[in-house]
Amino acid sequence: MKSDKISEAVVRRLPVYLRFLNDLQKREISTVSSQELGQKLDLNPAQIRKDLAYFGDFGRKGIGYDVSYLIEKIRHILKLDQQINVALVGAGNLGHALSNYNAYLKDMMKITAVFDSYPPKIGQKINSLTVQPMEELGSTIREQGIRIGIITVPDSEAQTVADILVDSGIEAILNFAPVILKTPANIRIHAADFTTDLQSLAYYLHDGKDETEDEQQ
Repeated sequence: MKSDKISEAVVRRLPVYLRFLNDLQKREISTVSSQELGQKLDLNPAQIRKDLAYFGDFGRKGIGYDVSYLIEKIRHILKLDQQINVALVGAGNLGHALSNYNAYLKDMMKITAVFDSYPPKIGQKINSLTVQPMEELGSTIREQGIRIGIITVPDSEAQTVADILVDSGIEAILNFAPVILKTPANIRIHAADFTTDLQSLAYYLHDGKDETEDEQQ
């Protein structure tokens, strides 16, 4: 089956399933049904079965899913069963936090190189990684076979960084800069926009003043 037939929504739910399954495995639970998954994840069990069915027949009627087997299959689908090296550009506070997160990752996806253009940051250590100058970005990406880039630079620099990443062979970018990047159609971009997400949450807050006024009327 061609991957372009799978919607982004389905792909984004797979890590959610994987995280919950990993938790079940830690608790030595060997099987789980779609009903149990749906109840815990607040999803329709039929949707879960449909999502997984895109990739194969992993369950057994009347028994459910073997937790270890399904973890193995989802990891394979997400390519988390192979080494995936990641480059991070921007060694500021957010870049430090993301690089430190390496210590908690159990998958084979790791940030293996960090870059910055600010001279005082060059040579600084973030755990086992040394901040490298931007001039070394292209050669390091090619030497390490890095396939994913993370951008945590100011918005004015993001497009330039994205261009360099693409020219160096990056296939996908996670962008934390508050700007829309322009890249070739074959480059996958995911935007992590804290400001937009936080502002949109404000819409759902209850306005106590308005509610009080409505009750008085």
